[in-house]
Amino acid sequence: MKKLLLAATATLALTALGGTSDAQSKKTLAFVVNGASDFWKAAEAGMKKAQSELPNYTLTFKYPEQSSAAIQTRIMDDLVAAGVAGILVSPVDPKTMGDALNRVGGQVALFTTDSDAPNSKRIVYIGSSNVDAGKQAGQLMVKAMPNGGKCMGFVGLPGADNARERIEGVREVIKGTKIELVDVRADDIDQTRAKRNVEDTLTARPEINCMVGFYSYNTPRIYEALKEAGKIGKVTIIGFDEDAITLGGIKEGTIVGTVVQQPYEWGYQGMKQMAKYLEGDKSFIPANKLIIVPTRIIDKSNVDDFWTELKARQGKK
Repeated sequence: MKKLLLAATATLALTALGGTSDAQSKKTLAFVVNGASDFWKAAEAGMKKAQSELPNYTLTFKYPEQSSAAIQTRIMDDLVAAGVAGILVSPVDPKTMGDALNRVGGQVALFTTDSDAPNSKRIVYIGSSNVDAGKQAGQLMVKAMPNGGKCMGFVGLPGADNARERIEGVREVIKGTKIELVDVRADDIDQTRAKRNVEDTLTARPEINCMVGFYSYNTPRIYEALKEAGKIGKVTIIGFDEDAITLGGIKEGTIVGTVVQQPYEWGYQGMKQMAKYLEGDKSFIPANKLIIVPTRIIDKSNVDDFWTELKARQGKK
């Protein structure tokens, strides 16, 4: 009976990764993100493009049911147990996940994206320079507020490198100006909490006249809360990433601009490079083990062109 149960469990594990025959003939590569957000749809589209060019691999995309280091670790451990050959991950909290990442990296090809874990056994990081992205946001702030301002920041995971480095980049650029980043409020990728953080700020800190959304969903929640409070146009808004609400706000002139990454390229290049690595080609790995995909500033001058480009890449009209 025990043998039958073990056989059934093994069959289910293989089926979850694409079926028994596929698992035997193809290697599986997985992309594990840090939480449920529309931001990752572009990365998923990039992975699908890579799948069309990697017929000998099965690619799978994993969203954790909650943004939690423990849940993300369980997902990676389950993938390893099921026989994946490689994992591309955006770690929820690289500093506390060192043991887990080293365990996974000791068994499969491990790449990081979005938020790096340089002290782990990851092979390479492919993604943005978050410090540079923060500097670009700081440039938008300086241009929009030449006479200064008091800003509140909003972010999902303050312990993640992507958040910490963006904040660092902003602070570096506004240092010596009359612009102050007063504080940064966290929400653990809980969008209800993200909006409530903005509402609480409007009540408790009436002197705040600038808000910065450091994660993709933060800026839309800022926009919604300000609109409901009748303060759209009275508070300067700076964002990150390309949510439709953010781009719409830029187009109408109520959001100054946003710094966009290229998650599509993370999904596409990440899977292609991982396949190369597994086939023995390591020539693409730089000496510093960082593959930087440039970020861009989107403001009213180029938002229409960017939106057209974005829709075309996602197969929309």
